[in-house]
Amino acid sequence: MIIKEWTTNKKNRLDLFLRDELKNLFPDEKPLSNSKIRRLIISGAVSVNNRQCRIPAFELQVSSRITARLDKEKLFYEKETHDVDFVLTEKDVLFEDDCLIIVNKPAFLPTEETIVEGRKNLHQCVVDYLWQKNPSLRNPPYAGIMHRLDLESSGAILFTKSRSVNPQIHKIFEERNIKKLYRAVAFPKGKISPVVGEHFTVEGYMKRISKKSEACRMGLFSDSREGLFSSTDFTLLGKDKAGFYYVQAELNTGRTHQIRLHMSSLGLPLVGDELYGSAKSFPDNGGRIMLHSSLLEFNHPVSGELLSVKAPLPLHFEMEKN
Repeated sequence: MIIKEWTTNKKNRLDLFLRDELKNLFPDEKPLSNSKIRRLIISGAVSVNNRQCRIPAFELQVSSRITARLDKEKLFYEKETHDVDFVLTEKDVLFEDDCLIIVNKPAFLPTEETIVEGRKNLHQCVVDYLWQKNPSLRNPPYAGIMHRLDLESSGAILFTKSRSVNPQIHKIFEERNIKKLYRAVAFPKGKISPVVGEHFTVEGYMKRISKKSEACRMGLFSDSREGLFSSTDFTLLGKDKAGFYYVQAELNTGRTHQIRLHMSSLGLPLVGDELYGSAKSFPDNGGRIMLHSSLLEFNHPVSGELLSVKAPLPLHFEMEKN
C-alpha cells in the first residue's frame, strides 16, 4: 500500500488531476483509464484537505492537499484470481416482479463495482440480465443496491427495479422489518463443545480495528462508546463426525462482518475465514468462507404480502446423511 500526497498549484478537477499525477507516479505502467480513476475516488481512497472525497468532478483550488491510498496490484491488475465468470440467468433468479428482483449470488463475486476496471460484479450482472429481457431499452435498466454480501459469501440478495420503492425498502431495513437467515459451517478453535440444538445470542458493539491500508477487520466490544451495536441469534443445527458445526444465524442488525466476528468470538470461526481465526477450509469448494444467505422474508413494499424467498444451499452446507 502506497500513501501519496500532492499539493495543487492551480485549479483542476480531482479526477483529471489524479490521472496526470498517477501517470507520473507509475511511468512504467499502462496509463489508468478514466473509469478506474473514478472508481478509485468513489471507493473512498482519496482525501482532499484531510477530508474523504468521493466526487470525481470535485473542483480543486490552489494549494489543495490531496492524499491517495494506492494499492498498486489492484490498480494495475484487471482480474482477481478467484473471481467467478458469472452470467445471471433465470435459474439464478429467486423472485422477480415489476419492482423487485432477488437473486442467488455465487461466492467469489463482488456485490458491486470495485476500482478494478472490468471486474465482474453482481450489480452489473443484474443490469445485463434485465437489459437482455428488454433489449429495446436505449439506456441500461435500473437496479438499486439495497444491501451487500461479502465477496466469498453467497445466497439471496435483493435489488430494486424501480426507484419508487426505494424509500419503503430502506424503511424495512432500517426498522428491521426483514428476516435475514444465514447458514454457516464452523470449526471449533480451542477446547469448546457447543451443544447441538442450542439457541444463543451474541451482542456487542462493533468497530473497525484494522488500519485503512489493510483488509477490513472488525472488533467486538462491550462498551457503547466503541462502535455500533450488533446482535445475532444463533442455532446449532448439527455436528458431523469430522467436528464441523452447522449453524443457522439470524441477523438482528446488519454490520460489516457481523456473523463472522460473532462466531469467532464464540471460538467457532467460520470454515475458510482466515481473517477471524479459522484454520480449516474445504479446498474442493475453492476454500471459500462458509457463509450463505439462505432466506429473506419481508412484506412486499407495494402489495403488503409476505415474501419468503429461499436460496438453495451450496456444496458442504448440509451434513451428509448416514
